[in-house]
Amino acid sequence: MCGRFASSRHPADLAAEFEIDELRLSMPLEENYNVAPTDEVYAVLERPPRGGDERDRETERQLRAVRWGLVPSWAKDRSIGARMINARMETVAEKPAYKKAFTKRRCLLPADGYYEWYETQQTDAKGKPRKQPFFIRPRDHGTLAMAGLYELWPDPEKDADDPARWLWTCTVITTNAADHLGRIHDRMPLMVDRAGWDAWLDPTRPGSLDLLVPASPDVLEAYPVAPLVSSVRNNGPHLVEPLPLEEALS
Repeated sequence: MCGRFASSRHPADLAAEFEIDELRLSMPLEENYNVAPTDEVYAVLERPPRGGDERDRETERQLRAVRWGLVPSWAKDRSIGARMINARMETVAEKPAYKKAFTKRRCLLPADGYYEWYETQQTDAKGKPRKQPFFIRPRDHGTLAMAGLYELWPDPEKDADDPARWLWTCTVITTNAADHLGRIHDRMPLMVDRAGWDAWLDPTRPGSLDLLVPASPDVLEAYPVAPLVSSVRNNGPHLVEPLPLEEALS
């Protein structure tokens, strides 16, 4: 799974990289080196222009802040989102919670990289296997474009004409981890190659699993980081600083 990631890019930089037409942000999100479920994250998506009909073929590429943890439109309350941070590639096109979003509400979730925990041979004070966090990022330190879905959930406690009625949420699509990363964790986020961004984001095209690819071994690197990241109370660039492997596994 992908349960934590880092996001420190400025929206202006993301707008240039992803060729954004419209920034739909009330204010920039703060740098977050320990993004956790239900946090606000950036999403790149395509929608009709302001005031346009979703059925229109003309769309604009937007950068929005959405909540991590998808809440289906039919959900009774938003709490379900905390359990829906990942959607498995193997079932994303069929599961009721994701099927509609996969058809026309696909997005890219920019990240610096993500964290996974490796179960070591050592034990903690309670005798349980000690888990060592690893940070996984592009070798060129570029932006990781994770494949995602987004949804709009109508808050029943707000008036129908209240713009704040709609809660925007998202999920990360995952797959079996590549060999070099599978030793750390058996799942990993799926990526969308730059050449496939237009097709993946276009809501007028059907969703295609062919556009989703596991990162090749030469694209990502993984290295151990301090256990501080295991607590959501900790944040800052020091969380992604490499820890010597000998120290991490000792």
